[in-house]
Amino acid sequence: MKEEKVILVSADTGEFDVEASLDELSELVETAGAEEIARVVQKRDAYCAATVIGEGKLAEVKELCEKLGANLLIFDCELTASQIRNIEEETDVRVIDRTMLILDIFAGRAVSAEGKLQVELAQLRYRLPRLMGIGASLSRLGGGIGTRGPGETQLETDRRHIRRRIDKLSDELKELEQRRGFSRGRRKKDNVQVGAIVGYTNAGKSTLLNLLTGAGVLAEDKLFATLDPTSRAIELPDGRSLLLVDTVGLIRRLPHNLVEAFKSTLEEAASADIILHVCDASDSEISEKAEVTLKTLAELGASEIPVVTILNKCDKITENIPTDEKTVKISAKYNEGIDELLRTIARNLPQTSKRMKLLLPYNKAGLSAQIRENGKVFSEEYTENGVLLDALVDVVLIKQMSEFEVGD
Repeated sequence: MKEEKVILVSADTGEFDVEASLDELSELVETAGAEEIARVVQKRDAYCAATVIGEGKLAEVKELCEKLGANLLIFDCELTASQIRNIEEETDVRVIDRTMLILDIFAGRAVSAEGKLQVELAQLRYRLPRLMGIGASLSRLGGGIGTRGPGETQLETDRRHIRRRIDKLSDELKELEQRRGFSRGRRKKDNVQVGAIVGYTNAGKSTLLNLLTGAGVLAEDKLFATLDPTSRAIELPDGRSLLLVDTVGLIRRLPHNLVEAFKSTLEEAASADIILHVCDASDSEISEKAEVTLKTLAELGASEIPVVTILNKCDKITENIPTDEKTVKISAKYNEGIDELLRTIARNLPQTSKRMKLLLPYNKAGLSAQIRENGKVFSEEYTENGVLLDALVDVVLIKQMSEFEVGD
């Protein structure tokens, strides 16, 4: 398939920063493997109901397509079926919107069975009300970006079939959600603490996970490099274990139905014991992007969970950024600041256990079984005075065990 030459189109109604949004859309286009050749922006009080931008501006877009050889228009908003059809009839160029582009990237990047199910469900739910417009465009102009992945074969079938498929996918995902719920319950029972790595897309979350755990997760300088939740355990300086879970990157103006579709990768954050918020320190929009992340976490009900802010890519900046007890500077790429990061995580992770050196008299040796039940014994030595333990003790036992605590 020849590389698609794309013109980005936006109507500036003052609702959001159009330039910043188009810059992000341009990155998405690059991630999808296409080339942006021009941008068209029209200032308007409101979107035109028929074609988003006005008739005159649309005629300009058509001329630009002919002149530059563009074969795809991407609108930086959600389009209805009739808008897609109207714009294509006027320009004779295939049209998709921001959400369809994101879904296309998701389709190409989902790896696990669950990720693929989520992509297909999101595509079908999004395309069902737009079948009239999209179906016509596919049959007339062929495939390309916005048409890949699970779901494309359903576009030319009847709505009833698609609805049946949506119901089936929903049921399958519910089963997987239940399984994940059981896994989370088991982790809580086994006293496994979880840290969710969250942040804006392309902030370096997967690179950090790879560095800390050797997880081997795809880490590219592209948007949405990771779509499937990956979890790996690390040991903190105080002896506690932390299960790290990577989540899908967030993005400005992520459509609500996409947040819904990928809720499972994000809901790991809502049930985590600590959130590791990775920010790109070299990004001029770091504050705005951090706000998007924190707002999304609040929507998921995770606002009460402690957050460690990780300022990544510090190798790219020269100015000094102040830190505090919940903020740490690192370079995941060059393995800098990682020891301090682990200490900061341990400091902010809620105390559910404590590493203790204990000398249990032989008549109290049965207490070691209680420690093992919800904790961990690193070493055990039988001495003339009792059993010497190096153990991770559950919070409910710390007070009881403190009378047996000994120094190093």
